[in-house]
Amino acid sequence: MSADDALPVSHLLYLHGFRSSPQSAKARQFRDWVQTHRPDIHWWCPQLPPSPRDAIDLLARGTARWPWAQTAVVGSSLGGFYATVLAERWAHAARVAVLNPAVYPARDLADRIGETTAWHSEERFYFRPEYIAELRDMTPPTLAHPARYFAVIAKGDEVLDWREMAARYAGCPMQLLEGHDHALSEFEASFAAVRDFLGLDIHRS
Repeated sequence: MSADDALPVSHLLYLHGFRSSPQSAKARQFRDWVQTHRPDIHWWCPQLPPSPRDAIDLLARGTARWPWAQTAVVGSSLGGFYATVLAERWAHAARVAVLNPAVYPARDLADRIGETTAWHSEERFYFRPEYIAELRDMTPPTLAHPARYFAVIAKGDEVLDWREMAARYAGCPMQLLEGHDHALSEFEASFAAVRDFLGLDIHRS
């Protein structure tokens, strides 16, 4: 999918990762850019509940009236998994960028069951055993439309295996980064490429 061939983006959804929030560095970077350069875009970055099923239900309700042909989605880590779940359920051509996306969260989060805290607050929440089954049940078997995704994957990710991410999004436009980390602390280097794929810099009247 080419941004030149697509309708201009009118809605942007950002999905944060596990234990993260709308206050994450990348979420704030997108928010600030939209407010400065594309205030016409409807921006939504909700705080996602711990339950994967509740998170997807929240997103489905909140975006029910969005024009998908003019929607862009960015998901980081577990948010990348959720973005993929949503995109595979939509029959429409939303553009999706996944940043170090979780590929097997049902496996990787099995040892996180219990009480934990969010990164950007003192708020505590409980990650329940049944959430693992929710993740497993919603995992898409394949990507029906690889061209709608752009994957930014860091080989230096200390949390997720970059090879699994690259295999999952094989056939998708991809930026494979040498080094870096799970949080993509040097995301500025990839920010322009993500915006270009999503068509955020294109503003047609």
